[in-house]
Amino acid sequence: MLNVEFTYSAGLSSQLRPDDRLDVVFSGRSNVGKSSLINKLCNRKSLARVSSKPGKTATINFFDAKTFNLVDLPGYGYAKVSKVEKLRWAELVEGYFAAGRNIALVVQIIDMRHKPTADDMNMIRFLYDSGIPFIVVMTKSDKLNKSEYQAQMAQISEIMAEFENVRLYPFSAVKGEGAEAITEAIQAHLS
Repeated sequence: MLNVEFTYSAGLSSQLRPDDRLDVVFSGRSNVGKSSLINKLCNRKSLARVSSKPGKTATINFFDAKTFNLVDLPGYGYAKVSKVEKLRWAELVEGYFAAGRNIALVVQIIDMRHKPTADDMNMIRFLYDSGIPFIVVMTKSDKLNKSEYQAQMAQISEIMAEFENVRLYPFSAVKGEGAEAITEAIQAHLS
């Protein structure tokens, strides 16, 4: 389990504080289960705020994990947000990636029940083309029966085959499936 404390939020890229420690970044579309994943990995109930309303995380949230930063990016792809707000989010996230930070790993999160969205694929392509280390965590695995699980695993593996050596991690916040393997992957990228 990761031991972290909230540090600060940035709503604009100009609010990003310089830091030479490594960053472990959590990225995914709105309502994909990003907060639930972070809370499970940190063994905390409400470190990252879980909401039934998508688009809740509108800032980049930084957490101090002693030797590194855990970074929670705002969820993308939520339709009911104003154009101005979408532009602010884009500036914020692009500003983060352009800031020359020491990114150890991006935990890219998709919903295992569905094919990755166009936004998911754009983010994965950006990470891959930029040479930023990333893994793909597939949330909500507990919501699939055995045959659906196997079918989705096969489909997503096939879609991700274009990205050499990408690692896929099924995850369930309810059952804890994948939490240990994801924590190990994070630790491996930090050392």
